[in-house]
Formats: sequence, structure tokens, C-alpha cells
Amino acid sequence: MEPVIAEAVQSGGGMAPLQLLGTILGIIGLIFFFGSAVGMIRFPDFYSRMHAAGKGDTLSTMLMLIGFGLVTMEDFSVGSWLLFVKLMAIVLFIYITSPTSTHALMRAAFEDEEMPLDEKDLKKPVGKKK
Repeated sequence: MEPVIAEAVQSGGGMAPLQLLGTILGIIGLIFFFGSAVGMIRFPDFYSRMHAAGKGDTLSTMLMLIGFGLVTMEDFSVGSWLLFVKLMAIVLFIYITSPTSTHALMRAAFEDEEMPLDEKDLKKPVGKKK
């Protein structure tokens, strides 16, 4: 009787530890993505917006993909390992290319004489002029 109960608890009840960890990482990734989107809207100039986009988007995408990879590791089969390795290759690609592309965009803006805001610019009133 005990093996039947153990099998029922193992197969039907809760989430496996890897699935739980993957879900938590996915939720944390969504929180960072939301923060990145808010930064894109709220920050005052191009450079700080690019900072929010580059850092937040890279971290959130990596956390969500790692979380998705852990959720799919339910049976440790060859197929699930292959999917996990592919997802980690995408994470590595994003880790390398996203900061590089953000830097290239910032460099192009700087060479196009787009200057960052300084304290004088930030103290100016934002309202409409009459």
C-alpha cells in the first residue's frame, strides 16, 4: 500500500523543485522586465533610457529563459537536456550581444552629438511655454 501512496504523491501533487525554481526565476525575470519598461518611459534622456533597456532587458530575458529551461527539466531525458542546452546557448548569445549592441547605439548617438542631460537641463520646468 505504501508504494501506491508514494507514487500518487510524487506524480500528481505539487511541483518538482526544479519547476518551482524555474517558475520563481520566470517571475523575477518578469519583474525586471517591468522595471526596464518603466525605466524606458520615465528616464529623461537617451543614455539613461538605453541603460535601462540594456541592463534590464538582458537580465530579465536571461532569468526567464533559465526559468523556462528549468521548468522543462521534468524527467531528465535526452530531449529535455537538449532543450535546456539550446536555451542556455540563447542565454549566452544574449549575454554577449545585448550589452554590445547597447554600447554601439550609445556610441553612435555620442558621435552624432547627442549629449546627455546635465543638472541645468534637469532643473528646467517641463510645462508648456505660452
